[in-house]
Amino acid sequence: MQGVERSGAEGPAELVLRGGTVLALDAADTRGTAIAVRHGRVLAVGEEARIAPLIGRRTRVVELDGRAVIPGINDSHLHAAWLGAMWPDTVFGAMEAGASAEVPSGGHGGPPADAAVLEASAADPHVPAGPRLVDDEDGRRRAILRAGELIASLGITSYTEPGLGPGEDDGATGCFGQAVLDSYRALESERALRARVNVLALFGVLDGPSELRAFLAGLRGLERQTERPAWLRVAGVKIFADGIPPMLQAWTAHVYPDGSHGGLLVGGGDLDQRAANLGEMIRAVHRQGLQLGVHATGDRTIDHVIDAVEAAAAEAPADLRHYVIHGDLVTPAALDRMRGLGMGLNVQAGIAAKTAPWVAGVLGEEVAAAAWPIGRAIEAGVRVSLSSDAPVLAPDWRRGVADADAWMGAAAPAEAERRMLQLLRAYTVVPAHQDGAESWKGTLAPRMAADLCVLEANPLELAPAELPGVGVELTVVDGDIVYER
Repeated sequence: MQGVERSGAEGPAELVLRGGTVLALDAADTRGTAIAVRHGRVLAVGEEARIAPLIGRRTRVVELDGRAVIPGINDSHLHAAWLGAMWPDTVFGAMEAGASAEVPSGGHGGPPADAAVLEASAADPHVPAGPRLVDDEDGRRRAILRAGELIASLGITSYTEPGLGPGEDDGATGCFGQAVLDSYRALESERALRARVNVLALFGVLDGPSELRAFLAGLRGLERQTERPAWLRVAGVKIFADGIPPMLQAWTAHVYPDGSHGGLLVGGGDLDQRAANLGEMIRAVHRQGLQLGVHATGDRTIDHVIDAVEAAAAEAPADLRHYVIHGDLVTPAALDRMRGLGMGLNVQAGIAAKTAPWVAGVLGEEVAAAAWPIGRAIEAGVRVSLSSDAPVLAPDWRRGVADADAWMGAAAPAEAERRMLQLLRAYTVVPAHQDGAESWKGTLAPRMAADLCVLEANPLELAPAELPGVGVELTVVDGDIVYER
């Protein structure tokens, strides 16, 4: 586990925020009206009278005037270089502008009416319609820094860049190759990053195949060391195991309209060989002591991933925080097994909301209604991280909370606050655990990293549907203000 590098030397607070609501989101559900920060760490949370003695001559005091402080948001699946190169465009924005996403009537169960757009964007959303988005070092730096400015304005203080590496060196966008990771290293050495960054290495094609031999070679040559792991960390590896259900690519026990069950993206001969290669990739990552994030949407794919993780853990027990990305068709039985293995689930509720009609179009309404079981996963004890997959969606976690709540179904009035706390923790506490960093970030307990988001209203006094209208007023990373409205 990596920790922040600054010490906790004695002295007055450097920053105090007072006169509002502070939600620590820690296990004790600590709340207060003020928070003090010193040397990049939380010094104390409590009532103003307790914090007042920590104010010195040089302490910057921010009057909250009723506003709320929560831990900094951790978007645990965000393609920042691609986001910075595309913004203000998003994949779904382009799709919605281009054509209707309605499932065609007539009962044939085919793909969406905008299938051409979907094939270009959702099946392989990283393929642009025109020239490369980024083609040189200057472009890569500008894209990363532009994304940093945007996410700072949204209260995001950490994110995971899920897939950078040599598998995409010749990629169509220029946003995912090894050179992008090199640009991150350079920017971090210049102290130019506005958020903490976790990276998953990629040894295949984004949204495409990976070959076992190349994967194992890349894994052996992976350079993980960074200057300040609390700011830039190569956490592990990403594998694209399958595609998505609307394009009949997810490997599933259900039957698609063409009579198929989908398959795997991993290279190999027949499906059995591909499944064996995927299992060997997973075991190899585990043996090397690396975290694994697997893009897996079909129920059979997810089950196979769990089988491989279980076998790897039996061979070499280790707490590596492996997780399933998207998990569209994950089953209750699979969730129980994931909990037992300590596996996480990383979900984008906005994608669920937007693509459920497409899933219904190819697998039926009953399957679509059971897909993306966010609430069931949380109640089953699986650590569920909510994320944006930006720029597939906009990187607005407030919209993500609202979408997740709507997808889960309305909470009873007596459960409303508990629901909001669950969703806030899915953007803060749980992603910190995914990062292996829960000992030093993700909550506002004393000695934790002073990564803060200030909202203009207390989220516990709002319905999740109201949260997208609540402004982000201030963002603090490592005790430094990086955004102020």
